[in-house]
Amino acid sequence: MPESAPSRRSATLRGGVLLALLGALALAGPPLREHRPPRDHASLAAQAFLDTLRPELRERAQLPFDHAGRADWHFVPRARAGVPLREMNDRERAAAHRLLRAALSSAGYLKCTTIMELDQLLREAVEARAGRADHRDPTLYHFTIFGNPAGGGPWGWRVEGHHLSLNFSSADGETAVTPAFLGANPAEVREGRRAGLRALGAEEDLARRLLASLDEEQRATAVADEGVPRDILLAPGVAPGAIGPPRGLSLDAMRPAQRELVEALLAEWAGNLRADLGAAQLARIREAGPDGVHFLWIGGDSPGEPHYYRLHGPTFVIEYDNTQDGANHVHTVWRDPERDFGADLLRRHLHEAHGSD
Repeated sequence: MPESAPSRRSATLRGGVLLALLGALALAGPPLREHRPPRDHASLAAQAFLDTLRPELRERAQLPFDHAGRADWHFVPRARAGVPLREMNDRERAAAHRLLRAALSSAGYLKCTTIMELDQLLREAVEARAGRADHRDPTLYHFTIFGNPAGGGPWGWRVEGHHLSLNFSSADGETAVTPAFLGANPAEVREGRRAGLRALGAEEDLARRLLASLDEEQRATAVADEGVPRDILLAPGVAPGAIGPPRGLSLDAMRPAQRELVEALLAEWAGNLRADLGAAQLARIREAGPDGVHFLWIGGDSPGEPHYYRLHGPTFVIEYDNTQDGANHVHTVWRDPERDFGADLLRRHLHEAHGSD
């Protein structure tokens, strides 16, 4: 479905603001460690969330930082650690949403809550055919705190359910934000009260604009002549490095307008986060050398055809896959080979605080 004019204007404005931010970062060039918020909003919100929970829920919601479940992430309906929204009362749910809002931008928060809402639409569709879909539930999203957010040491938290897994790990004032999974089924709601809704529409539209801008020679490098992956390759349990070296068309082989589209696409992903967290991710990409970023497309270039794209640079891999349910079911993931679950932050913390390697 074509975007409305207001939607295009909103996306353009948002992209322009984020591109201006990226340009300012490139000019100023401060090291990543300077991108620290004056206060750790998420730690305050996490502690407030824990303090709001009834004792029996708090015991389940807070686990040790070194708990094995911290790295056990997934995006399918299954048993999970933590406490789901459906077991919380109104005060507890409000505190959970304040925690989510403390780490995300308004746009990112809207995407996540829309993903939750899509589970209700899936449930209604199944029940309309006289089926049961108890596992489709917009309140079946679990919140888990790892460690002590008020203790000054490393800590983390996760919100997770169907098509959503956000993992945050903090140490010494810095926060890692991966793995981060967002999905949407349907990618576009095509009937009913929410017809036209696209939870992750900008992530598709910007990539299509970039693909359409490529000339024949560029397409020969950017578009792989192979089968479309049935899902993201960096699924739970797969290390980011398993995907191999970057493939496709490099940023330094693009024209200025195309580079701006790549920057806008990266800014769209980073823009899901709170402003300072998103800025830190863009700075990290810049510091690693943006010319090392590659764009790969596999599949058809018309809406409705199965397709997959990847943005891959030295410090990140972003995958977007839309192949299931008639190419109307999106899976996306953002991984970091050095910072998934805060790996390098924790190594540095151990070295600086304890003299350990």
